Amino acid sequence: MKLPTLSHLPRDTRDTLFVLAVIAWVVAPLIPELPLWCSLVSAAVMVWRGVLAWRGQPLPSRWWLLGLLALCLGATLISFRTLLGRDAGVTMVVVLLALKTLELRARRDAFVVFFLSFFLLLTNFFYSQSLLTAAAMLVALLGLLTALVNAHMPVGRPPLWQAGRMAGSMALLGAPIMVLLFVLFPRVAPLWGLPSDAMTGRSGLSASMTVGNIASLALDGSVAMRVRFDGTPPPQSALYFRGPVLSHFDGRAWQARPSALPNRLRLPADLQVTGEPIRYQITLEPNRLPWLLVLDATPQAPVLAGRTARMTRELQWILDQPVTDLLRYEVQSYPDFQHGPRQRVPGLQEYLALPDGFNPRTLQLAAELQRDPRNARASNAQWVEVAMQRLRSEGYSYTLEPGVYGQHSADEFWFDRKAGFCEHIASSFVILMRALNVPARVVTGYQGGERNAVDNFWTVRQSDAHAWTEVWLEGQGWQRVDPTSAVAPGRTGTLQRLTPPRGAIANALLGTVNPALALNLRAAWDAVNNRWNQWVLNYTQNTQLDLLKNIGFKEPNWQDLIYVLCAIVVAASLGGAAWSAWERHQQDPWLRLLHQALARLRAAGIGFSANSTPRQMARQLLASAPDAPPGASPQKQAWHDWLIRLEALRYAAPDPGQAGHFKHRLATLRGELKHLQWPK
Repeated sequence: MKLPTLSHLPRDTRDTLFVLAVIAWVVAPLIPELPLWCSLVSAAVMVWRGVLAWRGQPLPSRWWLLGLLALCLGATLISFRTLLGRDAGVTMVVVLLALKTLELRARRDAFVVFFLSFFLLLTNFFYSQSLLTAAAMLVALLGLLTALVNAHMPVGRPPLWQAGRMAGSMALLGAPIMVLLFVLFPRVAPLWGLPSDAMTGRSGLSASMTVGNIASLALDGSVAMRVRFDGTPPPQSALYFRGPVLSHFDGRAWQARPSALPNRLRLPADLQVTGEPIRYQITLEPNRLPWLLVLDATPQAPVLAGRTARMTRELQWILDQPVTDLLRYEVQSYPDFQHGPRQRVPGLQEYLALPDGFNPRTLQLAAELQRDPRNARASNAQWVEVAMQRLRSEGYSYTLEPGVYGQHSADEFWFDRKAGFCEHIASSFVILMRALNVPARVVTGYQGGERNAVDNFWTVRQSDAHAWTEVWLEGQGWQRVDPTSAVAPGRTGTLQRLTPPRGAIANALLGTVNPALALNLRAAWDAVNNRWNQWVLNYTQNTQLDLLKNIGFKEPNWQDLIYVLCAIVVAASLGGAAWSAWERHQQDPWLRLLHQALARLRAAGIGFSANSTPRQMARQLLASAPDAPPGASPQKQAWHDWLIRLEALRYAAPDPGQAGHFKHRLATLRGELKHLQWPK
């Protein structure tokens, strides 16, 4: 049997295939968040429904649907241990929508599918609020509106483009209302916002560091934060954004474990800053971590709305809650600072601890260096220089692929592999320092960034994740030492990044692309994304209140937002009413009077065409009386004469000397029309 082509399909088949395509577009962005079985079942069901529509075959029985529904309910329970919550709920909505297409018989069923699709469209924003997601959902919205308009169109085969044009017009008419509500609708928690687990699974730094985990972040080019400096930014080599400080080592991982020392022995921050501060603003991407990334050192709390932060003894700023949505805050940091005790105190001993049974060769190296007569009176600063010189001169290299490290990671780095990423180098350096009786710790965060020439924001990516060290020096306190700079100066100086080798597909697709063009396109896209983040995703209640301040409110609150919104709605309504009155006034008054007469006669049972002229109407009136004109009904004759005068008013030659003649006669005819009667 020869199948029909797409252009010759019946309307029901064509409309069904269009709805299935729109549903697939809505579901596609959710596939990474859905269980594999859900994606497979939904795709299979919609393909099945499309084949049935294409071939004109009957839909499956209700028992099929009940059986599939039961299987999907069981699979959801197995996957999530519940039917409640965001992930389980979205999974069930996807399954129900797919199954509903198998009973898409009447317009009522189509409306259920449409509104389920509208709801599913919104769930995409539970997982991503990016510009790409918004653009994709706008296309989905127009597709669903097109399908909805098409379902209301009369019988026949109206083209989809006609329904699409009407849907686009509806969206454009609704856009001003959407913008108004977005700008002024009060953002009062908890009514405004997404579920708190909306950003689960984001990559980023961790509260612990196992050798090799930061190297995995170097493969991730996603944005960690964006920074805008007030005035001249510091050099790239000084851009150390401080994250977790790790002081406890168990032989395999570094952790930011709370100190076991009593409070009287714990080291205070003892932060002292000098010089002019660097002022900047950070927009931090959601990461479900409670850390504020700031430059060293920041004595005052960053300025952010509705949140509180505290500084630890290690100068790390921690929020009261994890960052689950875009967070913008303003910071003042001082590049010239000192912190920690200036003289050796008992609290420094926890920064000398090493686990037993690990890295024996590194401990032996430290013992040999201490026995060397040349180092008999070496200070902590001199021990640091000894280790840095070893890194510079003995063939150590910086690489993303140093191989898998075993139990004695520092031994393997110093003596066997002599290659590693920043965390390999930092960890091995701190272990050697502690073995030399120099207090030391690991600091993780981000180093560097790229300045976007389009909008002058600095973009810091996950690939900029870095680990460095701090050592305690007599009379100076804690001092930053980045051992990676001794192995690869370009990592912190000119910001040379290690990138993984491209695969065969990437080489085929990108091998011929001009690198400069690729960088420019990436910068433009980053700038657009940043504007989306700043103007849309980070549009908070404080921004709303700042807007009210700019228009004259001294101390605005959310009630003022409601007043302004209501005032604009009332003003828009009055404006619409005025426009409607003006439009009626501008309409041709002669035509309006003719339409009033036509309506009166039609109500009396006279069947006139909508395009009848006054003379045609007058003749038809008299033709209804065989003895016309002498024996015609007086009422009919009055209507005849009135219509003839109305036509003469339109087509008679104007009298230049009587400017108001037309309006006067028109008013006369309007008054006569009120008294005209039709014979009963």
